[in-house]
Amino acid sequence: MTDRIIALLVLCVMLGTPLGVTLMLTSHVLLNFVFFYPLFMSALWIAGGLFFWLIWERKWRWRPYPPPAFEGTPLISVLIPCHNEAEHGEETIMAALAVAYPNLEVIVINDGSTDGSGALFERLATRHERLRVIHLAQNQGKAMALRMGAIAARSDYLVCIDGDALLDPDAVNYIVAPLVAHPHVGAVTGNPRIRTRSTLLGRIQVGEFSSIIGLIKRTQRVYGQVFTVSGVITAFRKQALDQVGYWSLDMVTEDIDITWKLQRAHWAVFYEPRALCWILMPETLRGLWKQRVRWAQGGAEVFLKNISTIWRWEHRRLWPLVIEFLLSTVWTFAFALTVALWIAGRLVALPEAMQVALLLPPSFTGMVLAVTCLVQFGVSVLIDRRYEPSLAHALYWIIWYPFAYWLINLFTTLFSFPTVMLRIRRRRARWTSPDRGIKEST
Repeated sequence: MTDRIIALLVLCVMLGTPLGVTLMLTSHVLLNFVFFYPLFMSALWIAGGLFFWLIWERKWRWRPYPPPAFEGTPLISVLIPCHNEAEHGEETIMAALAVAYPNLEVIVINDGSTDGSGALFERLATRHERLRVIHLAQNQGKAMALRMGAIAARSDYLVCIDGDALLDPDAVNYIVAPLVAHPHVGAVTGNPRIRTRSTLLGRIQVGEFSSIIGLIKRTQRVYGQVFTVSGVITAFRKQALDQVGYWSLDMVTEDIDITWKLQRAHWAVFYEPRALCWILMPETLRGLWKQRVRWAQGGAEVFLKNISTIWRWEHRRLWPLVIEFLLSTVWTFAFALTVALWIAGRLVALPEAMQVALLLPPSFTGMVLAVTCLVQFGVSVLIDRRYEPSLAHALYWIIWYPFAYWLINLFTTLFSFPTVMLRIRRRRARWTSPDRGIKEST
C-alpha cells in the first residue's frame, strides 16, 4: 500500500472519528474530549517537566560555576545558514565568535542572498580568521545550506544556529558536552529565549517557550524521544548526520525531519536547557500565522513520511510521539465538529444525542483548566528562572497564552493537515523572509 493511500485512510479516520464518536456516544462525550484533552496534556507536561527537573536538572551546575570543559579541546564548528541577513547577520556572527569555547570555527553559508549579505560576510571574514564563508549562487533552501556547511566543516561536532540568533557565551560548551560524553547521542537541542517583546504577541511567546515548549521538551525526554530539535540552536554529530543522509531537501521543516531520521536510526536526541540562544520571533498576527502554519505542515509531512513504517517494533520508542500527534490532530477536528454541531443546532433540529448546548466549558471545568494553567506557569517559572531571572515578570502576559496556543493549533492544523495529507510534497523547500518582530526589548 502506498504512502498516499495510507495518508488518505488516516485522514478519513481522523475526520470520521469525532463524527463517529458523536453519533455513537453522544455529543457529551465529544465535549468532554474537547475540554479535558488540553487539561490532560497540561498535567502531563507539568509532571514530565517536574520529573526531568527533580531527577536531572536541579543537580546540574549553573552560573557562577564554569561550563564543562573537554579533554583535548576538540574543534567545534558553528554553522550559520543565511538568506538575506544583512540586518541581523553581523550581530549573530559576532556573538558566535565571542563564545567562551577557544577551539572554534564559524561557517556562514550565504544561500543566494540578494540584500548585500554576501559582501557583509566577506568583510567580516577578512577581519576574523576563524570565520569562513560559503556562497551558494541561488536560493537552495536551509536544508541545502546546512548540508554544504556540514560537508565543509572540519569538526565532527556541529552547532547549527539561525542567522538572527545570538548564542550565549557558554552555549557551545553546554550543547556539545552530551555529544562528547555519550557516543550514542546524535543531536542535542538547546534552549531558545525570546528577545522580541515590544507587543503583547511578543511577550506571550516568552511564556510559551517556557511554560509550554520547554516543558514539552523535558517531558518528551522523559519518554525517551523528542518530537523535534529546535531549528535555531541544535548540535549534531556529523557521523550521525552522514549515516542518515543529512537534512532532507523537500521537507518544509528540516528540523522535525532530521530529528525523526536520527531517532529512527537509533541515535539519541537530548535536550540541554543550559544552552541558551536569544532569538527573534514574529510580533504580528500575519507573521505568527505563517510561522505556525509552516510548523503544522512540517509535522504533518513528517507524519506522512513515517506512517507506513513507524509501527515496526524497532521504532516502539517513537510510538508515544505518534500517539500524541494523532490525539492532538483528532482534538482539532473534534473541536471543529463541536462548533459545526453548535451552529447546526441553531439552524435545524438535530437528534438529542448530537445537540451541543454551549461552546464554553462548564464553570467547574473552566475553573480546573484555569488552575491547571496557573500551576503550569508556576512550574515553568520555578524551573526556568535560573536561566532567565526576569521570567517571573512575564507571568502577567503568559496567562493569556494557553487559550491562544490551542486556538493557533486548531486553525493551523485545520488549514495545513488536509492539504499535506492529500498532496505528497516533492519540490525543494526554499527560504522565505520571516517576521522578526517590530523591535527588540531593551
